Amino acid sequence: KAKSHKTFRLIDIVFKKYQLPLELKYLAVIESELKPTAVSKVGAVGTWQLMPETAKILGLKITAAEDERKSTRKSTKAAALYLRDLHTEFKDWLLVLAAYNCGPGPVYKAMKKSGSKNFWVLQKFLPAESRDHVHKFIATHQYFESKPEMPYVNEWQYMAYR
Repeated sequence: KAKSHKTFRLIDIVFKKYQLPLELKYLAVIESELKPTAVSKVGAVGTWQLMPETAKILGLKITAAEDERKSTRKSTKAAALYLRDLHTEFKDWLLVLAAYNCGPGPVYKAMKKSGSKNFWVLQKFLPAESRDHVHKFIATHQYFESKPEMPYVNEWQYMAYR
C-alpha cells in the first residue's frame, strides 16, 4: 500500500479525465504490481500489461528503441481508453474486467453459452484465468479500501455475494 500512492495519484488524474471509476486503478496492481517494467510470458508489458497489438491500436509506440507500454503515464491513458471502450461494449464492470484479461471474444462466448450477461452466472464459461482475474480484482479492491478497524463493504463485494 505504501508504495502505491504516487502511481495511484497519476492513475486517478487520468481516470477522472476519462470519467472512469477510480477503483479500477487496482487492476494495475493485479496486472503488474504497479511495475512499469513488468513483462508477462505471453508478451504483455508495463503497468497495465498491454499486448503489442492492443497497445498499438491504443496509440502507443513500440519500437526497438522505445516501448511506451513502459511509461506509466502513456500506458495509463491507453488503458483508460481501452476500459472505457470495453464498458461501452459490455455495460458491466465485472465483464469489462474479464474482457480486459481475455479479450471480448471469450466473454461473448460465455454470454452465449450461459444465456446471461451476469458475470456471476456466466463466469463458469470463461477461461479460469479470466474468472480468477475478476475475483483477484475484488479481493485487491477490498484490501486497498478496507480500514483495519472496520470491514469495508462496497458494490464489488455486494455483487460477489448476490
